[in-house]
Amino acid sequence: MRVGTCEVKIMIFESNSLKEKRQIVKSIIGKIQSKFKVSVAEVGLNDSWKTSIIGFACVTNDAVFANQIIYRIIEFIDGDSRVEILDYNIEIL
Repeated sequence: MRVGTCEVKIMIFESNSLKEKRQIVKSIIGKIQSKFKVSVAEVGLNDSWKTSIIGFACVTNDAVFANQIIYRIIEFIDGDSRVEILDYNIEIL
């Protein structure tokens, strides 16, 4: 069994309050869950209204497949014009 995890730090352009930030982050999380069927949540910078850390994980029997899923999700987040990826950290266990 292989577990792939990733934390993605994002900057949110259209956010002027915590309420607006949460709407954008919830939207991204919902789209990731429905499209990729992974566990995903906001895991850091909860009180910052311009940045957030989104974490996600997948379980599979192949490390290469876990890596592919993670990079597809990163590309998906990067394609959202409301946010910019500042940093990410991938671990395959």
